[in-house]
Amino acid sequence: MAIKKKPVDVVCIGFGMTSSIAAQELTEDGLEVVALERGPWRNTDPDFAYPQIMDELKYGIRHELQQDLSQSTLTFRNKRDQTALPMRHLGSFLLGTGVGGAMVHWNGQTWRGMPDDFRYRSWAIERYGEDFLPDDMTIQDWGISYEELEQHYLRFERLCGISGQAGSVNGEFQEGGNPFAGDRSAPFPLPPLKRVNATNIFDDAAKKAGMHPFPVPAANASAPYTNLYGVRMGGCTFCGFCERFGCYNNSKASPQACIHPVLMPKPNFELRTGCQVTHILLADDGKRATGVRYVDPDGQIVEQPADLVICGAYAVHNVQLLLNSGIGEPYNPETGSGNVGRNYAYQTMGSVDVYFDDEIMNPFVGAGALGQAVFDWQTAAFDHSEHGFLGGAYLVTWQTGGRPINQTRTPEAAGKWGGQWKQALAKSYNSSLSISSHGSSMAYKDCYLDLDPTYKDAFGQPLLRMTFDFHDNDLKMSEFTTNKAEKIAQAMSPTPRLIEKNLRKGPYDIVPYQTTHNTGGAIMGDDPATSVVNKYMQVWDVPNLFVPGASAFPQNFGVNPTSTLGALTYFMIDGIRSRYLDAPGLLV
Repeated sequence: MAIKKKPVDVVCIGFGMTSSIAAQELTEDGLEVVALERGPWRNTDPDFAYPQIMDELKYGIRHELQQDLSQSTLTFRNKRDQTALPMRHLGSFLLGTGVGGAMVHWNGQTWRGMPDDFRYRSWAIERYGEDFLPDDMTIQDWGISYEELEQHYLRFERLCGISGQAGSVNGEFQEGGNPFAGDRSAPFPLPPLKRVNATNIFDDAAKKAGMHPFPVPAANASAPYTNLYGVRMGGCTFCGFCERFGCYNNSKASPQACIHPVLMPKPNFELRTGCQVTHILLADDGKRATGVRYVDPDGQIVEQPADLVICGAYAVHNVQLLLNSGIGEPYNPETGSGNVGRNYAYQTMGSVDVYFDDEIMNPFVGAGALGQAVFDWQTAAFDHSEHGFLGGAYLVTWQTGGRPINQTRTPEAAGKWGGQWKQALAKSYNSSLSISSHGSSMAYKDCYLDLDPTYKDAFGQPLLRMTFDFHDNDLKMSEFTTNKAEKIAQAMSPTPRLIEKNLRKGPYDIVPYQTTHNTGGAIMGDDPATSVVNKYMQVWDVPNLFVPGASAFPQNFGVNPTSTLGALTYFMIDGIRSRYLDAPGLLV
């Protein structure tokens, strides 16, 4: 018999950035909100305190802040005719757990989508004709426009204290910004991060190659900052410990640094940690969520009734919970019917490593989003007609740190160990840089998420099964943009001693780290026949259930998803506050 808690107005599943925003905003309206987080409590002090957080072995290699795969994992296969097997070690992506979620250990690279990204299928057909799209490609428009999201992008940037140089503000181009970016209603809250030698070299070379470099928008505060909730953030110290680490200085935007100081003391908010949600509960007619069922830290089954349910877990976990709860029709790749699990997408990466003889980089001086980039080859920025693919990538040189295990590079000829490798490492550590091609991932009929028929987690629930592989379209895109990165390398001065190009090749391998940018599976749109949620992140079939996050992306444009999922969350809250609370029901 389950323990039944007192009903509340809102229950949030997970306590990362989306649920933290939702809880902060809805408690301001006087609603009683409970958040359920499966992981432990974490705060800047003492969990990220200096110097203990700068332990690369503990956090960077042994994944102290990430999901415990002995409790819950996912299974993976490239093709439907293969047997999916469980991930036993984190690899290609790093699933977060605990208070703050994946934004505790992200880098802070904060991009807006381009205006045409949100109508990418329509844009592609208008420009190239429907025959240009591969038969198995299932991309679609988002059901929302850049113009609708612009003010919400800005709100998220003011929450996080984004450091950057605007491209266009109220129709006027700003020197040094991204000329391909959508128009903004205001500049970034803070100026760009200070430059380092590697970004200066990239900047000069990109201009020589005829491209348009600009500083990457960073959720690493370039100066002390007070955000829209009155929370004070510290200026970045360039310690080089961002990705895989919590920030000891409250300089990197995370819920701990941006929201929790004002949210946690509220009497109408309650956080419960160590609580694994297993089901979203439905009324008998299946048209209304009545709350959630979870397993508490003592192993007891608990039910939390609520008028409104916000499923704000990580993208793949949102999909798993919908499937386990019987919400919506599961996607069937044979018939194309159903939407839950459809259009899983990722990112398609390539890189060029550049080695110099005498240049000094000081790589240990770094920040998670300290970089210089070009958008000339981003998804909607250039003519694809001669190239035979859709999508694109931004090209960037990062200086995120110089940690001795994960952040070293040596020429391929040096091997991976031994005296020759040691000599190469000593030479290249301070005199090399890399140019990344960070590319889009289109959606396809055979890339999807469903429940594994064999494996279960520690709570008896079926594991999520991922079926994914790179397709020719995306591999062509990655080769094209990586070749453009090579052009930048060739234009660098002083002349590089060695340039090594690393092309993305298939099949997709889930073992080496690539990006934690999993998207899709509970996609958004303007038609319930082809989407799970509408533009307010509201489930078509269950109007009092909202599912924010990157699970809503119909495909993955070439930039990191965090800023867009933040803007979508604020847009969702605006709809709940201004319309849903007074008249519960579908907002579209």
